[in-house]
Amino acid sequence: RRAGFTTGAIHSRYRGKDELLAEAIDHATTDEFEALFTDHRFEGRMEDILRIAGSHLVDRADTTGPGSGLRLESFTAARHEADVAALLRDRMEDRHERLARIVDAAKATGGIDADLDTTALVTFCHAVGLGFLLLEVVDLPLPDTGSWEALIARLLAAVGDPEAFAGPAAT
Repeated sequence: RRAGFTTGAIHSRYRGKDELLAEAIDHATTDEFEALFTDHRFEGRMEDILRIAGSHLVDRADTTGPGSGLRLESFTAARHEADVAALLRDRMEDRHERLARIVDAAKATGGIDADLDTTALVTFCHAVGLGFLLLEVVDLPLPDTGSWEALIARLLAAVGDPEAFAGPAAT
């Protein structure tokens, strides 16, 4: 009603709630990767992309927009609505592939240890990001930006190529 549509108008456009939710998700959520690439110029190493993307997890500035809460609702709906599950799966697979390319590029330059499994690292990144989604819902306090960025830096150093961090050999 608030949107100015009748129930009949909605039913003529969408087969059911799952189609309506899928379109709402498509419309209301932005692609975080695209926003990060637009907002920042990445002239440095590929692992810097991971550092900047990870640091944005503690920024709740974007949780008040039209997509706020919709992401979690979409995951809940996906348990019962095949169309929503397919939409989310496609989105997650696309993000997985994009993040895997970033990780593989960092492996090629020694920023990430080539022996680490790309899928395992990408899955870890997604798990952390999705965990933040749950923290937003219950409005738990987040660490300050500096502390979080220090942790991200340590994690990136830990997954870095050991040879790149070994320094000069002792003579």
